[in-house]
Amino acid sequence: MAQITKDTIIGDILDIAPDTAPIFLSIGMHCLGCPSSRGETVEQACMVHGVDVDELVSRLNAAAK
Repeated sequence: MAQITKDTIIGDILDIAPDTAPIFLSIGMHCLGCPSSRGETVEQACMVHGVDVDELVSRLNAAAK
């Protein structure tokens, strides 16, 4: 699997690693199926939800392995 970065689209992550969904839910992203959340980057989601992007990227990469 490719490395997840802050520029990776959330919809792409969910498509290739659906087991990461609980991580997004844990930061308050409860609308994972809505068009806007599936089209935004990890960095954009972190800005909206007040989450450290580097920490989230690390958690996502660990879960996606």
